[in-house]
Amino acid sequence: MATTPSNPNDYGASSIKVLEGLEAVRLRPAMYIGSTGEMGLHHLVYEVVDNSVDECMAGHATKVSVIVRTDNSVTVEDDGRGIPVDLHPDEGVSAAQVVLTKLHAGGKFDSNSYKVSGGLHGVGVSCVNALSEQFEVEIWRQGYTWTQEYSRGIPLAPLKQGGKAGRKTGTKVTFKPDATVMDATVFNYDTLAARLRQLAFLNRGLTIQLTDERTEIPHTQEFHYEGGIAEFIRHLNKSKNVLHDKPIYFEGDRDLPNGGKLSIEVAFQYNDSYSDIIFTFANNIHTVDGGTHLSGFRTALTRTINAYGQSAGLFKDMKESLSGDDVREGLTAVVSVKIPQPQFEGQTKGKLNSDVSGDVQKLINEKLGEYFDKNASVMKRIVGKAIDAARAREAARKARDLTRRKGALDGGGLPGKLADCQEKDPSRCELYLVEGESAGGTAKTGRDRRFQAILPLKGKILNVEKARYDKMLGHEEIRAMITAIGAGIGKDEFDPVKLRYHKIIIMTDADVDGSHIRTLLLTFFFRHMQELITRGHVFVAQPPLYRIKKGKDEKYIKDQKEFTKEILQRATKGVTLEFGQEGQRSTIEGTECRNFLISLDDYNQVYDQMGRRLRDARIVEQIARPELILDTKADFQNKANVQALLAALEPLKVGAALVQDELHDAWGVTYNDPTNMERTIGIELAAHADFRRLRALAKQISKYNHGPFVVARDERRETRAVWSELLAYLKEEGMRDASVQRYKGLGEMNAEQLWETTMNPEKRSLLRVDLQDITESDQIFSTLMGEDVENRRKFIEQNALDVRNLDI
Repeated sequence: MATTPSNPNDYGASSIKVLEGLEAVRLRPAMYIGSTGEMGLHHLVYEVVDNSVDECMAGHATKVSVIVRTDNSVTVEDDGRGIPVDLHPDEGVSAAQVVLTKLHAGGKFDSNSYKVSGGLHGVGVSCVNALSEQFEVEIWRQGYTWTQEYSRGIPLAPLKQGGKAGRKTGTKVTFKPDATVMDATVFNYDTLAARLRQLAFLNRGLTIQLTDERTEIPHTQEFHYEGGIAEFIRHLNKSKNVLHDKPIYFEGDRDLPNGGKLSIEVAFQYNDSYSDIIFTFANNIHTVDGGTHLSGFRTALTRTINAYGQSAGLFKDMKESLSGDDVREGLTAVVSVKIPQPQFEGQTKGKLNSDVSGDVQKLINEKLGEYFDKNASVMKRIVGKAIDAARAREAARKARDLTRRKGALDGGGLPGKLADCQEKDPSRCELYLVEGESAGGTAKTGRDRRFQAILPLKGKILNVEKARYDKMLGHEEIRAMITAIGAGIGKDEFDPVKLRYHKIIIMTDADVDGSHIRTLLLTFFFRHMQELITRGHVFVAQPPLYRIKKGKDEKYIKDQKEFTKEILQRATKGVTLEFGQEGQRSTIEGTECRNFLISLDDYNQVYDQMGRRLRDARIVEQIARPELILDTKADFQNKANVQALLAALEPLKVGAALVQDELHDAWGVTYNDPTNMERTIGIELAAHADFRRLRALAKQISKYNHGPFVVARDERRETRAVWSELLAYLKEEGMRDASVQRYKGLGEMNAEQLWETTMNPEKRSLLRVDLQDITESDQIFSTLMGEDVENRRKFIEQNALDVRNLDI
C-alpha cells in the first residue's frame, strides 16, 4: 500500500528533512548564537567583532570601529587585510561570498592564515548574515572597493568591484537583525561597551571605538590600553583597597605536542573585600563557564600559597591547609590563554575544553614562586589574608551548622513572619520583600494568597559588602530571606532547583531610606545569590508616587514625569495657545500644544541642572541658543563656532575669553561664575549628557518659544511674558480643583490601594534586575557599600549634580 507524507503515522525516507546552507541557522538559531533574546542579539555583534580582532592578533589590524545606527543596525569596520575577493576554485563564486554564506567556511581551520583565532568553527559571520534582514559587506583589497548586499543570508547580487581604494585595506560589515527570527532587536550600549573594553584590555595596542548614534548627539567611547590585562586588574580594583600596589603579572609560552604554541597571560591582585572575581579568556573569548585554564590557575594558586605559607612558618595555629576558597578571598584575577585550534563546549564557546590545565599550573607554580621569593612581604600579606579567611570559614561552618539545626538553611522550618502562598509550583509563586512590619501587614491583607508570599523586613539589613560570611549568617533578617527563598547560599551550595519562588520582588518606600534598603538587598543578592539575578528572578516593585483625584475620577501616577504629563494634559483641554509678537502671532492646540509643554518641562529641568553646574542661569540661556553650532566635538574644533559663543557671552560682563584646547585640537570659552571661579565651556562640557539634552530641547521648542504667550479657554484669556511663567501657570491650572497626594511610604496606602497599584499582575509595573556588566556592577557596589570612604566621597561629588530625585 502506498504511503503519503501527509499521514502523521508514516515515518519513512520522505520524513527525513535535509536543511541546506543557512536554512538550519534560521530554523534553529539558538544552536548557533545561544538564544534569540538579548544574549543572542549581542552575540551577533561579537561574532563580527571577533573576526576583526583576529586580524589584530595576526598582526594585520590596529583599529576596530563599532557603530550602532539609529535603526538598530550595526556597522563593524577594521583596517585589516580585507576578506579575500578572488574567485573560489571549488565554489565558483567569490571567496567573500563563500565566507558569508557557507557554514564551516573560513581561513581558520589550519594555522597558516591565523596562528590564533577566536572564530574557529567558520559559522560566525555566516550566521549573522543568515539572521539579518539586511546585510552589507564592503571590502578594501587589491587597490579597489568591493561591495555585496544580502537579505536573510541570500546574496542580492554578486560581489561588485567599485572605485579605487588606494592603499586602504580592511572590511566593513553592516547588518540589521531579522525581527522575524530574533525576539530582541534593540542593542544595549553598556553590554557592548563591556565586551569591547575587555577586548581592548586583552590586546595591547588595539584601539576599539564604539559609537551610539541613537542618542540625540552621538555618544562615542574609545578603548585603548597599553598595559594589557595588568591594567584590566587596576580597572577592576579601582574602587577597592588593595593589599599590594602593583598587580602580579606574568606570561609565558608552552610548546604543544602538535607543534603549535600556547601563550598564557595571568594578572591578579588582592584587595580587602570578602569576595573574588576571576575573568578567564581563550583567544579573546570570555569563557563565562571557565574551563581547563581556570582549573589550572586555581589549583596552582592554592598549592603555591600553601607551600610558601608552610615554609614561612605562618600556619602554626592552623589545623589544616588553606582551601581554594580561602586563597581566593579578595582576589581579582584575569587569565588569558591563546591557543591554536582550541576546543570549546558549543558554538557560543562558554567553556574551554582544551587540555591546558597542566601547562597553566606549571607556569604559575614557576612564576609565582619566583615572585614570592623576591617579594616576601607581599606573600605574607596574601597568606595572612587567606588565614583570616580560613578562620572565618570555620566560624561560618559552625554558624551554618547551628542555623541548619534551627532549620534556617535547609528549608526545615520557614520563618514565622513569612506569610506563604498556597501555590506549590515555584514558577507561579512570588515573594515580596517588604520594608517594615506595618507595610508588610498591609501587603499581607492586600495580596492574592494563592500565589503571593510576603516577608516583612525589620529595619535595614546588614551591609554584606563589609561583613564576612559568619557575621552575615548571624543576621536575623538575612537568615529569614535565605530560608524563605529556599535555594541555599554561596557558589557551592546555591541550588536553583530548590528555589521556592521564581519572582522575588523588592518593595520599599519611595524615599531615601527605601532606596538604601533596596541597595542593601541588591548588594546581598549580587554578592551571595548572583545566580538569582542572572536567571531573571529579582524584581523591584514600582509603587505609585502620586494619586490625583477630581470628583469621582481617581488616577495613580508612577513617577514625576508621568505626573507632569497628566496635569499638562488636564490643563490643555479646550485650550488654544497663542505665541509670538504682534503681527506675527501663531496658535497651537490639542496634541501639538501638549507636546510643546511637555518638552518645555523637560527643558526646564535640564535648564536647572545646567544652571547648578555652570552657576549662572544667564550662561545657560546663551549656550541654549539654537542658532549657535555647538553640538559635536567637531563644532568646538571650528574656531568660528566658538567665537560666536564668545560674542553671545560678552554682554554678560563675566570676563569671557577665547582659549585654545591643544589636547583636543579645539577651542573653548572661559568665564567667571558669581563666586569668581573660572569655568570653561568646551569639549568636556559638550560631552556631558545634560549639555547635549539642553541643546536638543532648545532646538525642539524653538519653533514655539516666542513670548508673550496667551492661554485662551472659552472667553478667558491669560497672558504670560516668558516660557517659565507659562509653564508654572499651566501646571497650577492642571491641579485646580484636584486633590493631589504624594506617597512617601507604602504605609500611606491601604490594602486595596496597594493591591491595585503595586501588586495586581494585570496593572502593576515591575522592574527586572539584570546584570549586564559584572565589572561595572562590582565597582559600583564596592564604591557605594565598601570601606573606602574617600572613593565614595569622590563618586558623590562627581555625580551630585546628576541627581534627579532627592528627598531632603
